Amino acid sequence: METISRTSRGWVGVGAITASLFVFLTTELMPVGLLTPLSTSLGITVGTAGLMVTLQGISAGLGVAFIVAWTRRIDRRVLLSALLAILTLGNLVTALSPSYPLILATRLVLGFASGVFWAIGVGMAMRIVPERHASRAAAVVMSGISIATVAGIPLGTILENLTDWRTTFLLWSGLSLFVFAAVAVAVPSLPSTNAVSVREVFTLPVTNVGLRLVLCTVVLFVLGHFGAYTFVRPFLEQSTAATPLFITAVLMVFGAAGAAGNFLAGHTVRKNLRGSFVVGCAGLVVSLLLLLMIGDRPAGAIGALVLWGLSFGVVQLAQVTMTLQAAPETFEAAMSLNTMAYNTSIALGALFGGLFADHLGVTSVVWFGVGLTAASLALHLATARTRPPTGQ
Repeated sequence: METISRTSRGWVGVGAITASLFVFLTTELMPVGLLTPLSTSLGITVGTAGLMVTLQGISAGLGVAFIVAWTRRIDRRVLLSALLAILTLGNLVTALSPSYPLILATRLVLGFASGVFWAIGVGMAMRIVPERHASRAAAVVMSGISIATVAGIPLGTILENLTDWRTTFLLWSGLSLFVFAAVAVAVPSLPSTNAVSVREVFTLPVTNVGLRLVLCTVVLFVLGHFGAYTFVRPFLEQSTAATPLFITAVLMVFGAAGAAGNFLAGHTVRKNLRGSFVVGCAGLVVSLLLLLMIGDRPAGAIGALVLWGLSFGVVQLAQVTMTLQAAPETFEAAMSLNTMAYNTSIALGALFGGLFADHLGVTSVVWFGVGLTAASLALHLATARTRPPTGQ
């Protein structure tokens, strides 16, 4: 009975960590669903509004490896609680900010907190359940990505339609505070394990060929995916004259498909990790091409977004599992590098996407996504036969 009780408490903790991912990711991507009203309210272009995603991604990517190493002796529950406190305050400042430069500065700070969470969150969940359930715990936490896409971003869009974008961020500040309390209650003390120094973190890709290849693959598909996804609302508004209600519905469909893809990948990555990534990444390429070809009709846009979300759900869990497989003994350090690559690519994807959108139109951003996701797939296929054994 005691073992069952301990296991149950562990899963409650996994739920709290999943909720943390939900609020972090929703905050990071919230501007995706609010680009048009944000740009109108603040008197800036859509591309400039996209910098809210860019700057948070930059700080999340560039700072994570250093912060994770510098905090390697801090209990992970304490660290996560501090990160959620920063998130709560950051959303509050965003809601009340009188100027766009202050919003950007706040997003820069939030990026540091978000990046550290990405590096430690999955590992924390895997530690608080029995070892045989570790991969399942990782899949549950990663489902927070899909939940954020299904409920978080569309809910933000709905709230903005009912009130305004400032109220939306204010409500997310309150939700972040609630998750802070849940983590404090549900997550047990977790002294840091297998954390390494900054120098050791940055030597990992040099000595570990498999990890280096995974990181390169991640950079390419994240650039392509988020470059296109950041501007999906303006694309739909121009190609289908989409209403806010239709966009909300489509984003929910995308997220639901992502949840299904994540659930599916929870089973397939254990059986065929390489095949899961290949199929998922190929799905990203095809879905973006379909969006270009039939996305000017509501049914076509929905169909393309379903495939896009499903594929992204598969690729997301596959790339985390690939990182774990490449560096099982230094997973937290490897995930900090993964987070650096991932979030920097989100930032650059949003930046390049903004440049394309402002100068060549939003359709060009989707072509950008096609090219980069195809490059990620090609790299993975080209290096599969030469990839060394795990941890080499």
